[in-house]
Formats: sequence, C-alpha cells, structure tokens
Amino acid sequence: MLSTPDEVASGVQSASWYAIHTRHQHEKVAAQILTKNGFEVFLPLYTAVRHWKDRVKQLSLPLFPCYVFIRGGAERSREVVTTPGVHGFVQCGSRRAAIAEEEIEAVRQVVQRSNGVEPHPYLKCGDRVRVEAGPLAGIEGILVRKKNLFRLVLSVEFLEKSVAVEVDVGMVERVPRPWAGGRDWQGSAWSLGYA
Repeated sequence: MLSTPDEVASGVQSASWYAIHTRHQHEKVAAQILTKNGFEVFLPLYTAVRHWKDRVKQLSLPLFPCYVFIRGGAERSREVVTTPGVHGFVQCGSRRAAIAEEEIEAVRQVVQRSNGVEPHPYLKCGDRVRVEAGPLAGIEGILVRKKNLFRLVLSVEFLEKSVAVEVDVGMVERVPRPWAGGRDWQGSAWSLGYA
C-alpha cells in the first residue's frame, strides 16, 4: 500500500507495528473493532479445510492465533486494551515490543501472493527438534543450517561426537523443554505484558 505525501508528513508511515494479544478465537472481532475505531490493523488469514462426518468446510483462520498487529496506537493505548477480546500489548520487559516493518511486509506479501501459506512452529538454528514424518520419524536432534539446507545433528554425548543428516524443515517440530523462571529452555526472556 502506497502512502500519500500527507501520511508521510504526519508521521503515520513511521509509526511502529505492535502485536496485540487477544482472547482465543477473538482475533477477527478485535481487528474489526480496532479498524472501526480508526486504527491501522493487520490480521493475516489463511484458508483451512476442515472435515466433519457430514460436511467439508473451508475456514478463514488467523495465521498467528491470538494475535492482531496494529500500527502505532501509543497515544490511544487505553482504547486499544479496553477493546473487547483484547488482553493487551505484547511487551519486552516494561515496554511494548515493536515489530520490524520488514517482517510485517514480508508476511503481508506472502499472504497476498500465495495460496499455500499456513502456520508453522517457530524454528531457528540450534533448536532441539523431533522429525514428525518420513523414514526418520521420531528421531530428535539439533536443527542446523548449512548453506540452503537444514540438517539434524545427532550427538553421542559421552564420546563428544556428532553426525548430521539432511532434513526437510517442514517435517520437524520443536521439542518443548521445561520452563524455568519465565525463561524458555534456551534462556530467552519473554513476556506477555498487558499495558
């Protein structure tokens, strides 16, 4: 979406994007109310096919369940957090966590240009993962990337030796680890603050 010179001059384009945490299955309602109240809202959706005994139905579901993205809103934050279905802004410490414009724009383009977009567990190199399908199903290891390929590293800790095998990142799932003191297994702090 192109901005008008008036929008750029008024600073609308320079405002940051933020994530709003919503109640389960309240993303669309919250997005509609926030949009009606004049906020710039982004709710990426994807199409999912659900099968029941008596019918098949296509549903339009949020790509990021329980989240809606909003540009700016700092000057009207009370109005945002009192919107029905909204818990609050996602925060990092005591501050609202800003989301990079490039990340929002990348998601927007993928949703607009692709029919095959769907949610996927967040994975990064170094995550402990389990292979969910294929000949390696059930095997756990550490996800690494070498050039454009993902590999699963398996270790024999006693020998301090490892081997790597190429895997399709779409066939692995992050292995949940126990939580300790509000930090995930890799020690990263996080919070869903409600401002």
